[in-house]
Amino acid sequence: MTITIDTHDFIAAAPKGLRAECAGLTPAQFYDRYCGPTGPVRLSDWTRIGRTQPSATYSATLEFAGHLRTVVSAGSPVAALTSALYEEGYPVEILQFHQRRTASGTATFVQCESNGRRGWGAALADDGAESTVRAMIAGINQLGR
Repeated sequence: MTITIDTHDFIAAAPKGLRAECAGLTPAQFYDRYCGPTGPVRLSDWTRIGRTQPSATYSATLEFAGHLRTVVSAGSPVAALTSALYEEGYPVEILQFHQRRTASGTATFVQCESNGRRGWGAALADDGAESTVRAMIAGINQLGR
């Protein structure tokens, strides 16, 4: 599988510390390390209900070790996802959160900490909330490696 990421656009949006950490990685290596879908938590479904930001509701179906859990959030999905991860045995704290609009979509970078380990997760999506959820999941999955 060939992964094409506009590294100039996506990585340029990353915070300084992450740019330094990923220096020298190929686009595929960057994807595998920071965006890759492998790990104990997977996003099975993402739905945005409603059009306007203040009243938007989001539904995310997560897969944890073979069982599904649906999380519904009005407004920002970060608190709902953090709570669901905690309840499933993945206590996570977001140490840094960076989000920028790029020509390719909304790039989100989160530095997560869980059980004394830290790692970055990154995602790119059309919707800022979806990008956030995908980056958080990538971050928690990186800590599980």
